[in-house]
Formats: sequence, structure tokens, C-alpha cells
Amino acid sequence: MPSGTIARLLIDKGFGFIRDESGVEHFFHRSAVRGAVFELLREGQRVEFVEEESQKGPRAGDVRLVDN
Repeated sequence: MPSGTIARLLIDKGFGFIRDESGVEHFFHRSAVRGAVFELLREGQRVEFVEEESQKGPRAGDVRLVDN
């Protein structure tokens, strides 16, 4: 499962972006977050996710926090 860091969060709009280990940013929607509350996420947190493709570019699904 790919991993990365939350690069940007737009809490009020319900989405954010994860930067994977190769530097690619993946969009994610609040509904893709598992085992955590979207509003409590913070930029810089490590996550794992499932890579998905969309017409607008890379997308992350099944987003889960990684225990540090």
C-alpha cells in the first residue's frame, strides 16, 4: 500500500492532497478517510492509501493514518 504525507488540507471544503514518496500529489475527499476524523487531520501527518485514477488526475482512496 503506498504511503505519503498530507501536503494540503482544505477542511472547510472537505478535501486535501497527499504527497507520495515520489513527490506526486493525490487528491482525497473526506469520505475516503478511514479510522480517523477528517476535521482532526493535520498537514504533515503520514498516511497510507490506495491509488486511484480519476479524470482529473491521481486520487487517493482508503486513506489511513500511519502510527508513528
